[in-house]
Amino acid sequence: MSNQNFGSKRLVVGAHYGLRDWLSQRITAALMAAFTLVLLLQLIFGGKLGYERWAGIFSQQWMKVLAFVTIVSLALHAWVGMRDIWMDYIKPVGVRLVLQVLSIAWLVGCAGWAVQVLWRL
Repeated sequence: MSNQNFGSKRLVVGAHYGLRDWLSQRITAALMAAFTLVLLLQLIFGGKLGYERWAGIFSQQWMKVLAFVTIVSLALHAWVGMRDIWMDYIKPVGVRLVLQVLSIAWLVGCAGWAVQVLWRL
C-alpha cells in the first residue's frame, strides 16, 4: 500500500475570523439600516426641518441610545472591513500593525467625537 495524502496542505492563519466577521458585518449593517429608517421616518413625518426639529429628535433618550448603538456599530463595521483589507493586502507585519493601530485610533476618535456631538444636543 502506498501512503497518499489527498488535497493540498493549507496554512490557516486567523482561523475563526470568517464566520464571526461575516456575522458582525451583517448585524452592524442591519442596525445602521434600522437607524436610518427611524431617522428618515422622523424627518419625513416630523414637520418643518430646522435646528429645533433636529435637536428635538435627538433629545429623546431612546433616540440617543439608538444613535449611540449606531455609532458603535459603524465603528465596528468599519474596523472589520479595514482590518480585512490590511490583512489581505499588506504583507509586512510591522507595516500592517502600524496601519491597524492607526485605524483603531482613528475610529475610536471619530466615535468619541460623534458621541460628544450627540450629547451636546
